[in-house]
Amino acid sequence: MVKLDKVDKQILSLVQQNGRLSNAKLASAVSISETPCWRRLKRLEEEQIIRSYQANLDRRRMGFGVMAFVQISCTSHDEESTLHFEQIIANSEYVLACHNTTGEADFMLQVVAKDLDDYSRFVEQSLRKLPGVSAIRSNISLREVKSSSRLPIDFSAL
Repeated sequence: MVKLDKVDKQILSLVQQNGRLSNAKLASAVSISETPCWRRLKRLEEEQIIRSYQANLDRRRMGFGVMAFVQISCTSHDEESTLHFEQIIANSEYVLACHNTTGEADFMLQVVAKDLDDYSRFVEQSLRKLPGVSAIRSNISLREVKSSSRLPIDFSAL
């Protein structure tokens, strides 16, 4: 874990809210001059605390009406099979996130699809054809209560 001071945390909080914030506005918001602000931002990027910048798109407006959480159980857990499975999942545009988990399932996927027919095709043509998959359990989201990729920034630890 990297040591972060109050200004670093303020910068991180602000760029999580708006990745397009100019350096001048960012520096003003954290009450430091532009050059030190730019240096801090570059350090946070170089240390991979800031991994990338992206726009958050509205999945429904983009035509993806279905969000599913999929539990995958595997019969084979050797390194080669697992790497092959992970490669296929990593390359799937439908899969937004994949986690190797504890509990009943080996993997938990977050998947989008245009509609239930599209999701069904994805399951039949992609997931069911993956080697070593013994069970697939889907939970379809009825309503999205919260969706965020923002991490909490703890200012109380200062």
